[in-house]
Formats: sequence, C-alpha cells, structure tokens
Amino acid sequence: MRLPTFRYLRPRELGEACALLAEHGTEAAVVAGGTDLLPKLKRQQIVARVLVGLQGIDELRGIQANGGLTIGAGARLCELVAHPALAGPYAALARAAGLIASPQIRNAGTLGGNLCLDTRCDYYDRPCGWREALGFCTKAGADVCRLAPGGDRCWAITTSDLAPVALALEGSVRLVSAAGERLLPVADLYRDDGVAHLTKAPGEILAELVLPPADGLRATYVKLRRRGSIDFPLLGVAAAVRIDESGICTDARIALGAVASRPVRAPAAERLLVGRAFDGDAIAEAAVAAAASAKPMENTDLSPAYRKRMVRVYVTRALSELAGLGA
Repeated sequence: MRLPTFRYLRPRELGEACALLAEHGTEAAVVAGGTDLLPKLKRQQIVARVLVGLQGIDELRGIQANGGLTIGAGARLCELVAHPALAGPYAALARAAGLIASPQIRNAGTLGGNLCLDTRCDYYDRPCGWREALGFCTKAGADVCRLAPGGDRCWAITTSDLAPVALALEGSVRLVSAAGERLLPVADLYRDDGVAHLTKAPGEILAELVLPPADGLRATYVKLRRRGSIDFPLLGVAAAVRIDESGICTDARIALGAVASRPVRAPAAERLLVGRAFDGDAIAEAAVAAAASAKPMENTDLSPAYRKRMVRVYVTRALSELAGLGA
C-alpha cells in the first residue's frame, strides 16, 4: 500500500495552523505523529489532499503542573511516560501512555492524536480491496453496518488508551479554531457514534488537555489485549477514587474503553462504592455492576461474551490496586 499524493504544510504557530485548516476546508487534515492517519490514508479510509503538520508548533508541546496539570496535545507518548509531573494520580495517564503500541510508535505518537484516535472495527480496518469485495459499510460511506445490518448506525469502537483516563480524571480539552477557542469537558468530546465519534468541529485543533487538581485522589489504568505490546485495547479500565481517613470511599469514577464508540463511565458501579468502606465486598459489587452496563460487540478480537466477563475482572483488578488489595 502506498501513500496517496498530498500537499504538506508546516505552520509554526497555532493560529497559522487554524487559518490553513479554514482555508482548505474538507480537503485538509492535521497530522502530528501520523501513526494512525498515515495507515488510513494508505487504506483510503481518509482522503486528504492537504496535510497540516503540527510538529513545529511549540505551543502544543508543553507539560505544566499548575495545581492541576496542563499537557500540550503535541506531547509525545514517550514524554508522558517519563515526565516527572505525571506523578501521583496523574501517573495513571503515564501508565496508559506506556501501554500504547510499541516504543517506536510511542516516540512518534502524541497525546492529541490518541485522544482523537479514530474508532475501529474488523469490518472497516482492512485494505480497500478487502472492504470493496465484502461490500462497504456505514463508516466507509455505505448505508449498512456489516456488524448490525438491521440498524441505522455504526458500531465501531473507541480504542484510545488515554481517553478513559482523561475521563476518570474529569479532564477538559482546549479546542482552537480560526473562529476562537473553547474549553470542553472530556466527557463531551465524544459521542456514541462510530462514524462521527468526536464533537470537535472539522476546523478545530485539540490544543491541550487540562486536568484539575487531584488532591487525595488515587487513580490507575489497566488494559486487556491479546499480546503484551502493539495491540489496541480490547478493554481499557480507568479508575479514580478518594478514600477518607476512616476507609470510606467519598468519590469514585470508573471509565471503560473499547466497549462502545466512546469511552463510558459506569455510574451504577460508582454509586455502589461511594459512602461505604472501600473493601473487597464493595469492589466485587461494583465490578459486577460495571460488567452489567458494558455491551461489547463482535467487531474486534475475542468474543463479546469474553470481553464482557473481563470487564468484571479488570474493574476488580483496578479497584483492588487502589485499595491496596491483591487482585
């Protein structure tokens, strides 16, 4: 597979990049590490005549501790793994970054790229000839989802490792365009639609992730995948809790990745933890509730039934780690 012909533009400032996107409209796409975009260009899943490169924009590269934590979208995944500011509860983000793909990809891939990672599906992430022979699907512009032919939507799943952590930490993203900028909660960045999975407008650039102060918070991330590297998550679980001096859970957030077209919270499981002792019994009940809310489908590796069972297992592991218990 070869890359198609495109024009590459390299702005030096964020405002210049926004202006170029506005000028070229639907013909343009932004590229930073390119670890997801370039394969999709080769497979003709994305068509872009103009690529606006973000690598030369210093404004997108910083990592600052300021009570909370502000991370530029251009920060490399390998930087997140090693940066001293990603400590305490923020270390969950560093762990998630360290579980992405391989060292080579982490050296190129960026925070913003992973947060905006396209949804995936076994019926879609194939070479163009394979998809054409089977019959194109909703995500490829046809009118039928090959996974659920009787429906009217695409069920491709989110496979970002960083998104569940950003959701559990109740972060926000700064989106910038030629029309201005806005701060959007991570929870509102995603929609449950495999095609239009981001609420970010086409001309907007995700500039930074803003994480609020996390005093007293404990957080972690665990990931299910077939191999110990390279693979996208078949399930990602981010958990964050606060425990008072008497051992009572006062705040709980559980976010699941790779079970829907967006990362999702598990509110029923969270409610079972808050206001009671953070012990094995509470964890077991919360894990069952989280699994009950998850509805994985047969659009990635391993069966949906197995992945649903693993929600209980991996939520148990994450919460047990935070409680200082053996999984």
